[in-house]
Amino acid sequence: MTQHPDDQPPPGVPIGDLARRADQVQQGGARAAVLGVNDGLVSVLCLILGVAGAGSSPTAVRLAGLAGLLAGAVSMAAGEWISVTAQVELFKGVLKELRGFVRSAPDALASMLAASLRKAGFSGETAQAAAREAAATEESLFAVSARRIVGIDPGELGSPWTAAISSFALFTVGGLVPVLPWFFAGGTGAVIASIAGTGLAGLGVGAVVARSSGRNIVFGALRQLLIVLLAAVVTYYAGTLVG
Repeated sequence: MTQHPDDQPPPGVPIGDLARRADQVQQGGARAAVLGVNDGLVSVLCLILGVAGAGSSPTAVRLAGLAGLLAGAVSMAAGEWISVTAQVELFKGVLKELRGFVRSAPDALASMLAASLRKAGFSGETAQAAAREAAATEESLFAVSARRIVGIDPGELGSPWTAAISSFALFTVGGLVPVLPWFFAGGTGAVIASIAGTGLAGLGVGAVVARSSGRNIVFGALRQLLIVLLAAVVTYYAGTLVG
């Protein structure tokens, strides 16, 4: 089908990029990725610094860091898979009931759709015409009612595997940052390198999230850095006290 020229976005307007970002958020991948990399950075750093602060050897710190990385990545992936699966199943239950209404009370559903469109600012005539057109077939009435009345896009319920894989991969990447210095050094030097590397990675993550959400990049980056530094100080000295 050929689109009318007026249907095309103005040159330079990244509508496609906005749609892709919205789809990533809806599918659960973006949330899982942000949670995964943040948890990997902060939780593994805290584990390493707690063990290091207690006076453990570099070998023990490396072992603790790798064990924490693997356990955290698997736990995050499993948690995301279960969470998104439950969300999808709940959505499907709602949509199943909606499909029942489409079959048993299409006229009432069309009236509700028209009322929803009027509430959104459409004129009564336009709302009625749109509702009648949507009610022409069961499938179109179902799809439009799902989006407009229920607030669910049937084609974008979320992907458990996308969330799980994103979470696992990004947690692993984040967790490797504080662990790697302990393969090349030990003691105070490795502690400083772990904190510095995690801090820099945190700055990057905070900046990317702030940019994607339209907030101030500097504020987002510094906020993330502050979280990393606070966690590092607390866990290192907690380990020192225990040790």
